[in-house]
Amino acid sequence: MTTFQRTIDLRSHGTSTSFLDVTEEVRSAISASGITTGTCAVISPHTTCAVYFDEFAHDQLEDGTDFLQADLDAALSRMFPAQTSFPPAQGYLYPGEEHFTEVETWLNASTYLPGGDRSQLLNADAHLKANLIGSSETISVIDGQAAFGATGYVFFVDFDRARARDRKCHIVVTGD
Repeated sequence: MTTFQRTIDLRSHGTSTSFLDVTEEVRSAISASGITTGTCAVISPHTTCAVYFDEFAHDQLEDGTDFLQADLDAALSRMFPAQTSFPPAQGYLYPGEEHFTEVETWLNASTYLPGGDRSQLLNADAHLKANLIGSSETISVIDGQAAFGATGYVFFVDFDRARARDRKCHIVVTGD
């Protein structure tokens, strides 16, 4: 059994939910792995991001979000509205004072709190959406290719809208 791993760099735009098509990167990793039979796991290491498999809908909004992505985001936003105020407002408890205090002690605190702006941590909704969708997707590898049809796409989604961010996505192919 062989395992092949590749990490890809992504950039979310931060103004709204960022849907990033990673399908070609997944196919490329499978091809580079030399594995003909096995599985491919696509994994987000970020707690406000998810990975999922769906059809590409072709029709798009002006920002490039396709209609299925917009429908998914709208449905999740009805469940978990955008957090715009400090807890306990809007029904969210997170983030609490202890979390703010802890983040402010981190060596890279300015990454999470640019200019000391605590509102950059108002993302309880993003965490909940990512938890619901899941941080990974597993795809069968058959005859050296991703075993899904022409309408199947793999998407990495960043639900955190606080700011643009550099993100990572791990692709792990295992098999023979």
